[in-house]
Amino acid sequence: MIQTIKKLFGLGPKVNLKELIAQGAIVIDFRSKGEYSGGHVKGSLNIPLDQLGNNLQKLKNKEQTIITCCASGMRSASAKRILKSHGYNNVHNGGSWYKVQQYL
Repeated sequence: MIQTIKKLFGLGPKVNLKELIAQGAIVIDFRSKGEYSGGHVKGSLNIPLDQLGNNLQKLKNKEQTIITCCASGMRSASAKRILKSHGYNNVHNGGSWYKVQQYL
């Protein structure tokens, strides 16, 4: 049951976000533009979750390492699932943007 819940929310084995960022991973924040303007990871891309489908062309390289984030980790988990379903193979749920910010 716990494994099912972890899979549902994109929680799996821990990855080293700091290392992924150092190696060139892009950070995508899936909060609204208003939330994003209130604070965000420096250098991150803002794509509100409800607009992800219309913005996939911004993510041309499906092999690029992507770290998803949002306010709590819920939207970023959904974004991870959507990206994976569209063939993006190297996607990691970073959880909250504040947590990801600490790795910079």
